[in-house]
Amino acid sequence: MRFDEAYSGNVFIKSHPHYEDSSAVIYGMPMDWTVSYRPGSRFGPTRIREVSIGLEEYSPYLDRDLEEVKFFDAGDIPLPFGNPQKSIDMIEEYIDGLLADNKFPIGMGGEHLVSWPVIKAMYKKYPDLAIIHMDAHTDLRDDYEGEPLSHSTPIKKAANLIGPTNVYSFGIRSGMKEEFQWAKEVGMHISKFEVLAPLKEVLPQLAGRPVYVTIDIDVLDPAHAPGTGTVDAGGITSKELLASIHEIARANVNVVGCDLVEVAPIYDPSEQTANTASKLIREMILGWVK
Repeated sequence: MRFDEAYSGNVFIKSHPHYEDSSAVIYGMPMDWTVSYRPGSRFGPTRIREVSIGLEEYSPYLDRDLEEVKFFDAGDIPLPFGNPQKSIDMIEEYIDGLLADNKFPIGMGGEHLVSWPVIKAMYKKYPDLAIIHMDAHTDLRDDYEGEPLSHSTPIKKAANLIGPTNVYSFGIRSGMKEEFQWAKEVGMHISKFEVLAPLKEVLPQLAGRPVYVTIDIDVLDPAHAPGTGTVDAGGITSKELLASIHEIARANVNVVGCDLVEVAPIYDPSEQTANTASKLIREMILGWVK
């Protein structure tokens, strides 16, 4: 996919028309080939863009306006339906290109496996990379029913790549007993159930480091985000997730990229989930793109 071609579909509100002089790039990863419960997240990026038209361009939380940040909406990576390995390879190559041009990548999923090739590309540029991961699920399996390419495996793959002590997971409330045991044995940070309070404690440890942030929308309670593939009761509120994004923005960490995944619009006729995701992305842009 060429970076110098403007996306012909709907774009995220206030996106800049030119790639060359944009600091950040929004892109979609419309893949749900490996989900174990409900598909549909491949339609997430398009709907998040469409509902963004209802957003205010100004954030009263951060006192910034989208006018102040040049970000380019590159559209969706044209991933081959049903082919996870080729899709992963294409995503990694795509991010390699963005990073070579010194762009800040902002990804929209798609299932959570799409974060894995992004992290691989980020690690090539930032060998001291740390990951902040917000999710209902550990995503620390080696495979799902014998298949290593699964949306239940990306954080385990990332931890094996960059070192488990460099991965910080928050909001976790679901996973196999073996996953929690593995994390404890190798020194990986997992905060169960909560995000904001433990995040505040961890952020000073990441001062000055390059940090990639990956957010699975199901970290929210289903009351706040029913439109996702694997809903799990007991999650945080959208207010707490927004506050967590802002806490990262105020901290002395170098956020170098981010993604928001697992929005599946078909399961939420009210469009609450897509609208929440759109607002979260606005705050990520205004808080993390310098």
